[in-house]
Amino acid sequence: MAANGDNGREKDRPPARTGLRFFLSHPAHWVSLGLGSGLLRPGPGTWGTALAWAIFVALAPAGATDPATALVVVALALIVGTWAVEHTAAMLGEADPSTIVVDEMVAFWLVLVLLPAGDHVFRLQAVAFVLFRFFDIAKPPPIRVIDRRWKNAVGVMADDLVAALYTLLVIALAMRFM
Repeated sequence: MAANGDNGREKDRPPARTGLRFFLSHPAHWVSLGLGSGLLRPGPGTWGTALAWAIFVALAPAGATDPATALVVVALALIVGTWAVEHTAAMLGEADPSTIVVDEMVAFWLVLVLLPAGDHVFRLQAVAFVLFRFFDIAKPPPIRVIDRRWKNAVGVMADDLVAALYTLLVIALAMRFM
């Protein structure tokens, strides 16, 4: 046993590389890699966000996007996503690998659930998509602070939730003054 109390395997094992084999190796990877969308290049976060949007639209006819139901689903996805990020990030040996996209997915679902319904819902969702990706990539404060300082699964999820809040704030202000 190593002097620090572990058996040394974690330090001796090279970080796993993402790919199909890694993706299929554990259910946490299915979740954290956004059903594989995190393996797409370029811009895995954008692919994950697009998949989240597609899933939301696909579930709308089934009533799964009813705000009360959807908020419960988003809360559960946040819990499961945090668990999955913790497991996958540990396997990859990185705090926030770009292949992990469940954070974008959960945060964008929150945006979609809280957007007002109406005649122009698709256009509003498209604007929300662009704004969310902008805030997630640009990382204005406090997103950047969370991203740099919270090097754990909670931080991975939290910075995207703040990007979601910024997105909703900009849309609310735009609708108020238009």
